Amino acid sequence: MSKAFLGKLVLNWCDKCHTPVLGKKCFCGEETRSVSITPPGDIRPAFKADIDHINDLYLKQFGEKLVPEGHIVILNKIPDVDRMEEVIMGGAVVCAYRYIPSEKRWELLPRVHAAKYSKPKYKYIVADDGAVEPIKKGSSLLAPGLVDIEESVKADDEVFILSKSGECIAVGRSRVSAKEAKEMDRGPVAKTRKTKPDVCVPGEASWEKAVGANTNILNNAESEAVNFVKSVVSKNPGLQCNVSYSGGKDSLATLLIVLKAIGKVPVLFSDTELEFPETYKNVEEVVEKYGLDIVRTGAGETFWEDFEVEGPPAVDVRWCCKVCKLLPVKRIIEEKWGECLSFIGQRKYESLARMKSPRVWRNYKVQVQLSAAPIQHWTALHVFLYLFREKAPYNILYKRRIDRIGCFMCPSSDLATFEIIKAEYPDLWKMWEEKLYYWMNKQGLSEDWVKNAEWRKRGGEDDTSSYT
Repeated sequence: MSKAFLGKLVLNWCDKCHTPVLGKKCFCGEETRSVSITPPGDIRPAFKADIDHINDLYLKQFGEKLVPEGHIVILNKIPDVDRMEEVIMGGAVVCAYRYIPSEKRWELLPRVHAAKYSKPKYKYIVADDGAVEPIKKGSSLLAPGLVDIEESVKADDEVFILSKSGECIAVGRSRVSAKEAKEMDRGPVAKTRKTKPDVCVPGEASWEKAVGANTNILNNAESEAVNFVKSVVSKNPGLQCNVSYSGGKDSLATLLIVLKAIGKVPVLFSDTELEFPETYKNVEEVVEKYGLDIVRTGAGETFWEDFEVEGPPAVDVRWCCKVCKLLPVKRIIEEKWGECLSFIGQRKYESLARMKSPRVWRNYKVQVQLSAAPIQHWTALHVFLYLFREKAPYNILYKRRIDRIGCFMCPSSDLATFEIIKAEYPDLWKMWEEKLYYWMNKQGLSEDWVKNAEWRKRGGEDDTSSYT
């Protein structure tokens, strides 16, 4: 997967407050510094389950935990074969971790600044003083420069490269095992990973403090979004307004914006009947908390009837969105209002299709619905900081490492997420796998089609029609 520039990279850091700031100046008055991250840059908070996962990986590979108590952690999902995330602490990328589908395992990839938080007990190499400067400039560690190598190191392991004084001077991959390295007179022992020069300033902080640091930025973002809503409403008099609510963070932030702009409106919930239990609970909680009317569509048995003909939906053949969302929404709009104005939690940082989408549009399959996106220019961190500030009841799934709220078996999910779902919702996943095996046998496909999740892709272009 290539890097995708979907919007400005907005992550900055205040070294005084030790918090992320989505602008050039912190509310405390300090100038911030830019944090170098990989596009698209849809940054978000790490919750406890994310931090526990990172610490478990680090402990397994390097013998210590990485993240200390009381430190803010930011995650940035980046392009890879499946799922890969950069971990930002102290205003720098300290590591990344990725899921390797072929091996069904996670791997943690450290950066130099990780050593500021946790010294490795395993998987390190010590370089001679004469090799330090060349290594810092990107050279590999060669056998003549080797002083010591931790005995558990194997070929292709991620390793820290330390000076004799204990300073971490580089990270990379070992080319040989510890035993082989000690017997070498020449040749590369470890290939270093080139990283951008940056600054890391560790320090404790809370998310409450981060919200405060972004006070002006959140106020400005809210004001712009509220004015946008008012403008769209004024230009479309007579259209019944509503908020399309999915149970996810973006639609919740959109709902709060609309409530502040024009007051209470109905919530339009497109129930695919394939949602997580927590999503249904969140919808009810939000409706009750804000005293709103809910207009609910239902797909009934439509999905399974179409499954009999089409087989499972794929990323490039997403027939499910049409039959479970778009057509039911179209019918209920025609029945209740004839036509309507729906505010939708669409953001450009989510995908290329959404980046290219206008801020006000009509889906060609649902012409009776005029859609508008108040938070089009927000990152996920804008959204979460806003929800934290408003003390809004966001979906608990985000705290369980499921960052995509929708149908539990959505083909657009990564395989790493499917593994989480298998563990957390075994009954749901068992039901889905039974359906997949049924189709596999019906079509005479190999078992790899199910085991390797080959059903997710049929070989065409990604179908993005459901988004625009």
